[in-house]
Amino acid sequence: MKRRIQFLRESIRSMKTTGSVTHSSKFLCRGMIKPVDFEKATLLVELGAGDGVITKHILRKMRPDAKLLVFEVNPKFCEKIRDQIEDDRMILIEDSAEHLTEHLTKRSLPKADFIVSAIPFVAMSREVTENIVKTCAQNLVKGGLFIQMQYSLMLKKTYESIFGNVRIDFIPVNVPPAFVLVSRKD
Repeated sequence: MKRRIQFLRESIRSMKTTGSVTHSSKFLCRGMIKPVDFEKATLLVELGAGDGVITKHILRKMRPDAKLLVFEVNPKFCEKIRDQIEDDRMILIEDSAEHLTEHLTKRSLPKADFIVSAIPFVAMSREVTENIVKTCAQNLVKGGLFIQMQYSLMLKKTYESIFGNVRIDFIPVNVPPAFVLVSRKD
């Protein structure tokens, strides 16, 4: 209960970068990682990790030799992730997803197999949104997936214009109900 109240408090303080007032349900977390082929994935990226609720689901399924780059801009959420998750496969980056390329290059990492995102794009400018999604497309391997959680379908056309495709899954058991949009890099 205390964790939920802390999340609510921080969400209200930082609504533009949090985009939600409650944790993602276990059903949404499972829906977000369902398209991921964990047996093949060696590099995964999570964008907009919040306090790590989806991060934990990803780490539970990952191979022992895989890496997970976790991006979060909110310092308080980064602190919570550092305090609650100890896993050598995770690299926590307190920075914007706009700098994904630089962080991969700096660490001599290859392109990602999967990018899982809970960034609240509807609270951001169209330019920033498109820049981040294009950066994701550029940093995915051929056949890699970009998986985005949203509460509306407002940005479906943006994903279609960048990736050329999008599949939508609806997750009704979440507050509020959510969509998982999955795009494949061809």
